[in-house]
Amino acid sequence: MRKTVLTLAILVISLTFFLSCNNSKKEKQEDNDTQEQPEVSDQTQNDTIRRCVTMDVLEKHLAKNSNLKIEMDAIEKQCRAFIALRKTGKINVTDTIAIPTIVHVIYSNDDENISDSQVRSQIDVLNRDFSKTNQDASQIPKEFEDIAANINIRFSLDTIIRVSSTRAEWGTEDQMKFSSNGGSDIIGPTSCLNIWVCNIGGGILGYAQFPGDNLSTDGIVISPQFFGTEGFVTPPFDKGRTTTHEIGHWLNLRHIWGDGNCTIDDFVEDTPVSNSPNFGCPTYPTIKCNSNDMTMNYMDYVDDKCMYMFSEGQKDRMRAVFAADGPRESFVKK
Repeated sequence: MRKTVLTLAILVISLTFFLSCNNSKKEKQEDNDTQEQPEVSDQTQNDTIRRCVTMDVLEKHLAKNSNLKIEMDAIEKQCRAFIALRKTGKINVTDTIAIPTIVHVIYSNDDENISDSQVRSQIDVLNRDFSKTNQDASQIPKEFEDIAANINIRFSLDTIIRVSSTRAEWGTEDQMKFSSNGGSDIIGPTSCLNIWVCNIGGGILGYAQFPGDNLSTDGIVISPQFFGTEGFVTPPFDKGRTTTHEIGHWLNLRHIWGDGNCTIDDFVEDTPVSNSPNFGCPTYPTIKCNSNDMTMNYMDYVDDKCMYMFSEGQKDRMRAVFAADGPRESFVKK
């Protein structure tokens, strides 16, 4: 009898607890339904933010190659020596460096097999961005006007190589850079910039290889819908600035925020310290680390239409790679 009463009591308590939980969940759901929902930004609706995985790829390469850090440290030392000498006025950085460019188009469908005109539209963007002749340079805030730089680099389209593939995505392991994997082999890495245009996947726009790494994989990779300004392009990354950003890495630039907090630098004197990337189209000024962010810099993560400058300090770093003993000296060596 006592056992029966105890069992009934447990059942009553369990039922009461169950009903109470259900009522609580219902009340919470009703509260959520009646509360004003937060406004969804255009960036959230688009559900697309800039994803450059260059630093992730660098970490992988550093883990695989113990000599890479030594090589990059030597390049950094050479870079700083170049900048110190340039400040004395003994080095000229106003001459134009010409870079032949080879574009490998690897496609699994008609959209990815982008047209010649789409490829040329990207080269046009590069030539404007690296010569400060881009029209949107007029939007640079007065604070940064004096340090907005003409990099004096010109890109020429050398060759377009097309490779048909059944592979839908290529990832970030450089497999697209080898014909043995169904990709396309690099051509003349000591004198040409190689760009592989293929679907990386995972929402990744592009990635680059820093100077000093393996020559057999040197260059940048861009997903086709973010390459150029016409044809198969997807906003808000339809102005060709993903390629500008990745070539910045290829020329030894870090992200504008230094990939860290306010104490981590991008090794450039005239870019403000920041603690995180910016997305979308930020209003000016955007203040982090007690200073105005240079959100319009090509090395931030903002939308294409909202990035439109390199700085003089970034110019020094990029031009240093072509100097005597620089990692890309062979591009200009006679």
